[in-house]
Amino acid sequence: MPTTNDKSSAQQPSAAAAMPSPGQPRGGRAPVVKPRNFKGTLRRLWSYMGTERKWLTIVFLFIAANSALTLAGPYLIGVAVDAMAGGQVDYSVLNVTMIALISTYVADGGLAFLHSWIMAGLAQRVVMRMRQTMFAKLQKLPLAYFDGRSHGDIMSRLSNDIDNVSNSISQSTSQLMSGVIAIVGSFAMMLILSPSLTLASLITVPLVFFLARTITKRTGKLFKDQQAQLGKLNGHIEETISGLYVVQAFNREQRAVADFDAVNERLYDVGLKAQIWSGFLMPMLSVINNIGFAAVAIVGGVLAVQGDITVGIIASFLSYSRQFVRPLNDLANTYNILQSGVAGAERAFEVLDEAEEAADEPGAAELVKPRGDVVFKNVTFGYRSDVPILKDVSFRVPAGDSLALVGPTGAGKTTIVNLVTRFYEVTSGSITIDGRDIRTYSRDSLRRSFGIVLQDTYLFSGTIKENIKYGNPEATDAEVYAAARMANADVFIQRLPKRYDTLLSENGGNLSQGQRQLLAIARVILANPSILILDEATSSIDTRTELHIQEALLSIMKGRTSFIIAHRLNTIRDADTIMVIDRGEIAEQGSHGALMQHEGKYHQMFANQYKNIEA
Repeated sequence: MPTTNDKSSAQQPSAAAAMPSPGQPRGGRAPVVKPRNFKGTLRRLWSYMGTERKWLTIVFLFIAANSALTLAGPYLIGVAVDAMAGGQVDYSVLNVTMIALISTYVADGGLAFLHSWIMAGLAQRVVMRMRQTMFAKLQKLPLAYFDGRSHGDIMSRLSNDIDNVSNSISQSTSQLMSGVIAIVGSFAMMLILSPSLTLASLITVPLVFFLARTITKRTGKLFKDQQAQLGKLNGHIEETISGLYVVQAFNREQRAVADFDAVNERLYDVGLKAQIWSGFLMPMLSVINNIGFAAVAIVGGVLAVQGDITVGIIASFLSYSRQFVRPLNDLANTYNILQSGVAGAERAFEVLDEAEEAADEPGAAELVKPRGDVVFKNVTFGYRSDVPILKDVSFRVPAGDSLALVGPTGAGKTTIVNLVTRFYEVTSGSITIDGRDIRTYSRDSLRRSFGIVLQDTYLFSGTIKENIKYGNPEATDAEVYAAARMANADVFIQRLPKRYDTLLSENGGNLSQGQRQLLAIARVILANPSILILDEATSSIDTRTELHIQEALLSIMKGRTSFIIAHRLNTIRDADTIMVIDRGEIAEQGSHGALMQHEGKYHQMFANQYKNIEA
C-alpha cells in the first residue's frame, strides 16, 4: 500500500483534499527531448491558440510589411551608390533616396517593435490558459496518477515545459515567418538584379545546410544529456536541502557533497561538449558566408568591368545575399527552439489527456448531513491489479459509532478510508452510506461529508486564522477561537506575537509538529463534518496534551461516525469497535474488552506496547 506522505493533500478539513500519496523528491527542470509526434502536437498547439489566431494574422501582416521595408533598404542603397558614381553626384536623387532610406529604417524599427509586442502578449495569454487548464486538470485526476509519478516531473511539466512553449511561440513563430519571407523576398530581388550573381551566391546554400545538419545532430543529443544532468543536479539539491535535518542527524554532509560533486562533474563534462560543438556553428557559418561574399564580389567585379551591371547593383546584391543567408543560419537555431517548445507542449498535453476521476452517475444524489451508517460488502481492491490490498472485506459501522483500525504497516488500514471517500474505486464489492452505494452520490457532496485529520499535517502560507478557516471560510472569528480552544491550540496561539494573525511560513515551518497538528484538528472541528477520519491524529503530540486532545476528539465524535487509524493502542480503547487488519483481511474485531479477553492478535499487540500497564 502506498505510504502516506503527500504534503500537498494532507490535513484538509473536508475530504475534498485528497488522501496522501507517495512523496517524491521534486526534481529540477525536465530534460529537453524531441517530441515523439512533432506534426501532431504542432497541429494541436495551433488549434489550442483559438481566438489568438486573429492576432497571429496581424503579426504576419506586420512581419510582411517589415520584411518589405527590409528588402527596400538594399535597393535604396544601390540607388544612392549609383547617384554618386561616375565622378558626379546627383544630389536631387541622393537627397530623395536618403530621406526614403531613413524613413524605411524608422518604419522598419517601429513595425518590428509592434509585432514583437503583440507576439509577446499572444504567447503569454496562450501559456496562461495552458497553465490554468493544466492546473485545473490536476485537481481532477485520480490519486493513482500521482502515486506512479514523480512530483518533481509533474511540477516541471507545469512550469518548465510550459515556459518552453512560451519561448517557442514568442520567438520561433515570428522568426519562422520573417525568415521565410526574407529568404523568398531576397531571392526574388537577387534574381531581378542579376541571375548570374544569384547563381554565384547559391554556392553557400548546400554548405550551410550540410554544416547545420551535422552540428545540430550532434548538439541535439548533447543538450538533451545536459538538461537531464541539470535535472538530476536540481533534484539532488532540493532533496538535500529539504532533508537537511536528516543529513546532519546522520552526519552525511560529506557524502552529500561528494554526490553533488559527482553529478556536477557529469553536468560540466556534457555541458562543455555541448557548448563547444554549438560554438562551432556560427564561426563556420561566417566562413561560408564570407566565401559567398567573395564569390559574389569576384563575379560582380567581372560583370561590372564588362559593363553588364553597375556598382550600385553589386552593393544592393551584397546586402540581399546577406539577408538571404542570414535567415538560413537563424532557421537552424529556430528549429531547435521550436522542437523544445513542441516537446514541452507534448508533455503538457500528456497530462491533459490523462483520464480524470470517473464522472458522477447521471442523476447522482447529493449527500447532505448523512446519518453515517457505513457498510463494506465483499470489498476487494488493489493499487495494482495483480496485487490485492483488501480481500473480500465486509463490515458495518452503525451511524454514530466509532471504528478503530489497527494492524501492521501496509495491512490496508488507510486503503479502507481511501475507498470510503472515493479517492479510489473498489475493484469489486460495494460500499454504502445510509443504505445507498457511494457511487450513486455526487463525489463533491460525499467528500464534503468527511473531515480528515492525517498524521502528516499541511498548513498553507497565510495567517493562523486563515488556516483554521480553510474548511469553513464563512466561519466567524468567535467560531474560530472556539474551535482553537476546543483543540487546545488557543494556549500556544495566545503566546505568539500576533496571535491568530501570525503569518505561517511554508507548511507552518515556524511551528512545531505538535502545534501544526493542533491547528489541523481545530480546522476539522470548525468544519463540523458528519463523518470523521482520524489517521494518527495525535501521533506528534506530547502525552499531556494528548489527554486534552482526546477529550476534544471524543466530544466532536459524539453522534458522528468515526474511522480512527492508530498505532498507539491506548488512544482507541474507547472505540465502539476495534478492527484488526492483517494482510488485507479482517483478523478480528470487537470492543477493547472483548478483544483482550479473546487473547488474539489485538491482545498480543496491546501487551507488546504496554507491558507494564494493566489492561
